[in-house]
Amino acid sequence: MNGAKRPYVICHMVPSVDGRIVTGSWKLPPSAHAEYERTARTFDADAWMIGRISMEPYAGKARVPARKVSQPIPRTDFIARRDAESYAIALDPSGKLTWKSSSIDEEHVITVLTEKVSDDYLAFLQSKGVSYLFGGKTDLNLKKVLEKLRKEFGIKKLLLEGGGKINGSFLAADLIDELSVLVAPIADGAIGTPSLFDARAGKGPARHLKLVSFEKRTGDLLWLRYKPKR
Repeated sequence: MNGAKRPYVICHMVPSVDGRIVTGSWKLPPSAHAEYERTARTFDADAWMIGRISMEPYAGKARVPARKVSQPIPRTDFIARRDAESYAIALDPSGKLTWKSSSIDEEHVITVLTEKVSDDYLAFLQSKGVSYLFGGKTDLNLKKVLEKLRKEFGIKKLLLEGGGKINGSFLAADLIDELSVLVAPIADGAIGTPSLFDARAGKGPARHLKLVSFEKRTGDLLWLRYKPKR
């Protein structure tokens, strides 16, 4: 176990057999998405987390108004609610998501920022009832972010669901407690598209894994579960 200071993190993804994760051109059957959601539910997680680009379709598009009062807003965490049954978490260091609502299918939104975001943007989030946490001055300290999620919202188990750079950042920081992949029966073959883990150019933060289970699922999907060797 990771100890009680942060949530247990499960990276849950659908890669191709060559590790690519942009599924738009794959023409997967609806059963593949259903299997992904079905297997995700077995973890009984308190929250799920994705990056800004992945979150954009869920966030929608609202306008960030300029404030009439120019008083600075302190860079302290804003907790709109703590009693949600589930949370949708966005890593958005620069504050670019323009939320239309503070919830996604009844799941309360938490966005993770750096202190470089504007006062107008913070006022906008507060007006929408979106909770926000600061993860650092100019860069996110993921361990600190996880500890805040546990302390402020009681999140004990979290599904990390991409994209590749965010997964790679968690891998590099050794913050993934379990890897759950539904390998799609597709060889993608693209060059330069996001993969399961995109930590850095050149030598990556290689992590050795132990196979926990494997299972064939509907539509020739292969469900593999691993835990890191520590």
